[in-house]
Amino acid sequence: MHRLQLFIAAVLSSAAWGQSPAAFRPPAVPLVAHDPYFSIWSMTDRLNAENTRHWTGKPATLTSLVRIDGRTYRLMGLDPRRTPALEQTGVEVTPTRTIYTFAGAGVRIALTFLTPALPYDLEVLSRPLTYVEYTASSTDSAGHQVTIYFEAGADLVVNTPDEPVLASRLQLDGQPVLRMGSREQPVLAKRGDDLRIDWGYLYLTADRAAASSSAAMGRDAARAAFQGSGELPNSDDFSDSAGSRQALALTLDLGKVGATPSGRYLMLAYDDLYSIEYFQRRERAWWRRNGAGMNDLLRASRREHDALAARSAQFDNELTADLRQAGGERYARLAVLAYRQTLAAHKLVADADGTAMFFPKENFSNGCIATVDVIYPSSPFTMLFNPDLLKAQLQPVLEYARMSRWRWPFAPHDLGTYPQANGQVYGGGERTEENQMPVEESGNMLIMLAALAHVEGNAAFAEKYWPELTRWAEYLKEKGLDPENQLSTDDFAGHLAHNANLSIKAILALGSYGVLAGMTGHPQEAAAYQKLAREFAAKWIDLAKDGDHYRLAFDKPGTWSQKYNLVWDRLLGLNLFPPDVARTEMAFYLTKQNKYGLPLDNRKDYTKLDWILWTATLADSQADFEKLVAPAYQFANDSPSRVPLTDWYDTVTGKQQGFQARSVVGGLFVKMLADPATWHKYAAKRAGKSEFCLICSNN
Repeated sequence: MHRLQLFIAAVLSSAAWGQSPAAFRPPAVPLVAHDPYFSIWSMTDRLNAENTRHWTGKPATLTSLVRIDGRTYRLMGLDPRRTPALEQTGVEVTPTRTIYTFAGAGVRIALTFLTPALPYDLEVLSRPLTYVEYTASSTDSAGHQVTIYFEAGADLVVNTPDEPVLASRLQLDGQPVLRMGSREQPVLAKRGDDLRIDWGYLYLTADRAAASSSAAMGRDAARAAFQGSGELPNSDDFSDSAGSRQALALTLDLGKVGATPSGRYLMLAYDDLYSIEYFQRRERAWWRRNGAGMNDLLRASRREHDALAARSAQFDNELTADLRQAGGERYARLAVLAYRQTLAAHKLVADADGTAMFFPKENFSNGCIATVDVIYPSSPFTMLFNPDLLKAQLQPVLEYARMSRWRWPFAPHDLGTYPQANGQVYGGGERTEENQMPVEESGNMLIMLAALAHVEGNAAFAEKYWPELTRWAEYLKEKGLDPENQLSTDDFAGHLAHNANLSIKAILALGSYGVLAGMTGHPQEAAAYQKLAREFAAKWIDLAKDGDHYRLAFDKPGTWSQKYNLVWDRLLGLNLFPPDVARTEMAFYLTKQNKYGLPLDNRKDYTKLDWILWTATLADSQADFEKLVAPAYQFANDSPSRVPLTDWYDTVTGKQQGFQARSVVGGLFVKMLADPATWHKYAAKRAGKSEFCLICSNN
């Protein structure tokens, strides 16, 4: 009862979002969000209005029914369509949970997807397991017999529905566990963007064996059996030859439900066996690093459910309150929606020596893995919640940069195409300089390493790669102030010479290198590069000034752009640019907003959601910050593009331009870094929680 009381209290305390007159309508709702393959979403307002989908939009079918006093209703999914849908009365998204509420036939039901994505506890964070919790209570003073049906379709274990699947049943400590996977098991064989996993195994099991039944069989037969008797057959039956029609199913009997809530849960997990290929080495997921297998994971997850549910609710409440305090209600709702999406675009693995590596996928962009200009916009998330995750992102790139095969004087763009991190593919890659991002990626790496040193109070991590950092600083010294015709992270806008915002990045990177030099015992370099950065900043003002604002490009009068890179001058205390630069830009931006936000620059009406929040963080006042956030929030609430939060959209129509489900939305947490006390508070949470925590041993 203790766990159930905690869960009900959490639902009741957070129900305001679902019932508020100004309720938030996410464009897509995270249900199961772990990594680029195990990522399932609802892309409609009502959970029972359409079948669930993978983040790519392809089917990833979860179905749930409820039998109340002998009559069956739909809770999740559109099928079976002749079965009436129970009325959905609310939906709420918190950092670690998604909570749906339903009412009808004298019963109130809460359906919660709990993913204990606690960023300071990497053991738990890396577990590919989501709890699906059900609670029910009577609304009419009468008792009602309630039984839950849950089903996971075969499309969760294949890339395309024509691939054959196999299922099996095992007993774990006397508890039935269902397992399903593709017949062929092509482990890490495919690379690309619009792909689903077709190796490894999906697992489904209930909280306890009593008052539950389970079966691996054709989904139509499973649903018919449940609607007929409320139970599933005693034997498994995979005679249905169409892989897309097969499923794992189970039932949870809640018994006769009264006014006091009754609850059960199930566990849905995915074991991918091997997660990433890193320079021809197959890497295991972090939770497997010490030899653990799926049996160990299921045992631990069942044993720790009550404690994890309580910890997750506490984390959700505290973080949401802090987000509201930092940026207001609209900002909090946007950032909360971005939380699990940020994590689910990554995979945390262990290298052969136990080193943690955290690989992002460039979802619906080009499918690259470990893209530096994707790590950069998402870095406020890792810097806030656990900078060791940022190290785990940067170290594979830094190790690649020191290899003899990387022969350029600037930083790499990526490590390959997900899930194969075997060398850069973007632009010319290792072969030519064509279409690479020399100033962009070199600047990104130096700024992120300086930020890491800033939060940890030392530059030990950066010092290990000092020759590479020095080479990049020397490149920026020559090329950074007035960049040549290069791509920046906003590569969809094309090449641009004399890019003023890119120049800001280079200048701040040079200042960052100066700070790192001072922290690593290189006083002459520190003084020289800090002096150079100040001189470049003064020259920048003369080059970019255009009346009441600063130009998009130095040679283009009458143009403008968001100078989002400038935020690091303030966050890292570099103070290279006079405060009046940000104030001038902010006043100008407030005159250029469209219905759904501030355009990226004067060339198009499209924008980037992450950059809007970086730009807004330059504001001196909370009022100006919220003026820039409000239209972006309205975009998420109104957009007709029902996909996991896109970061590239049209500010007039609210339509997606491209990209979805990307980790760059972690950049929305940049506002939390603007308050040193808040940054310190969350950094302190990881003390003693991480097995590779430098700050723990230095404080």
